Amino acid sequence: MKILVLNSGSSSLKYQLIDVDNGEVVGKGLAERIGVQGAEGASLTFQANGKKAQTIPADMPDHDEAMRLVFHALTDPDSGAIRDICEISAVGHRVVHGGERFVQPTLVTEETLREIDAVSDLAPLHNPPNLAGIKACRRAMPDVPQVAVFDTAFFAPIPKRAYIYALPYDLYEEYGVRRYGFHGTSHRYVTARARKLLSDAGMDVTNTRIVSCHLGNGCSASAVVGDKPIDTSLGMTPAEGLVMGTRGGDIDPAIIPFLMRRTGMTPDDIDDLINKKSGLLGVSGVSSDMRDIEARAAAGDSRAALAFEIFCYRVRKYIGAYAAAMGGLDAIVFTGGIGENGDTVRAGICKDLEFLGVEIDSTKNTGFRGEGDISVEGGRVRIMVIPTDEEMMIARETSSVVSELLAPTAH
Repeated sequence: MKILVLNSGSSSLKYQLIDVDNGEVVGKGLAERIGVQGAEGASLTFQANGKKAQTIPADMPDHDEAMRLVFHALTDPDSGAIRDICEISAVGHRVVHGGERFVQPTLVTEETLREIDAVSDLAPLHNPPNLAGIKACRRAMPDVPQVAVFDTAFFAPIPKRAYIYALPYDLYEEYGVRRYGFHGTSHRYVTARARKLLSDAGMDVTNTRIVSCHLGNGCSASAVVGDKPIDTSLGMTPAEGLVMGTRGGDIDPAIIPFLMRRTGMTPDDIDDLINKKSGLLGVSGVSSDMRDIEARAAAGDSRAALAFEIFCYRVRKYIGAYAAAMGGLDAIVFTGGIGENGDTVRAGICKDLEFLGVEIDSTKNTGFRGEGDISVEGGRVRIMVIPTDEEMMIARETSSVVSELLAPTAH
């Protein structure tokens, strides 16, 4: 079964065509600068069946035109992945926020679209473009089943004590003010993969206690017992928790009215400050990219060094908190661009966690890329690096929904 996985942004459309029977990515690409009038650099990059990636200029006034170009690239006789669009069995769409309504992958219907739109105020920068991509794809493929897979759905099982903020309860009941969590598809994939590797190594993974660290430009940590999350660092929005590229994570909330009174900042100014000017960028003053931070720190830049130290400290603190919440710790998983490639960051995070049984093998860790265990031989807590694959997870979940839909009804 071939599943087309789509991730639609406000001006971009990322896709992968995945054969879920063998796990092969047969085609992938990215449409950029959709709907940006007069913009240079609008293009479609595509690759199929292991061939060299190609990029072509493409004027895309909307997501409908982007989808048309994607389908043309997929079926191109010379460089395409398939002969005809009818080879696509289903489409899986990444949707950032499902609120409390969507706690599992859901077949897209008109009612589904209305309900996704109804919770879009919880993710105003993400859900509307997600919807635009779904609608464009449905117009292009009206007879192909389509499934929405929600970033927030993985965290539906977390207990109320973990997701309710200590604010007047009416705010939760009337406006949905609560912790939802994000990066759920990534956390689901890497923790499932970690349990598989641990099981293959002889561990009983029924109630394995894992802290999953998704570290990239956006960052989150999740506490997972068995296959169920019990807490996560991102909250009602993707601004809470760990230090990120441009987001500050946890702060004293009273800072916000203080700044508004002292500086005259508006709510929009505050939103911009929290989401676009803080984090690694805000502390270092030079970059939101960890590679730049490390290079500047190595060259003697004290603020870059401080940004690095704060980043590692915040992750380390969450690991300790989640170990307490789970009553112990069996494994730490690093994923995301920084988690997968940042050996210095991984070492900095694991520093001083020996009391929990966390001991990183510096020889294994240095330069490590790919999937594997970087803890010391016989270490009590396994430290694992697992590259995330959200598209594969979406494809599998879409396949599961569609297979159930097509299964014969028992009489």
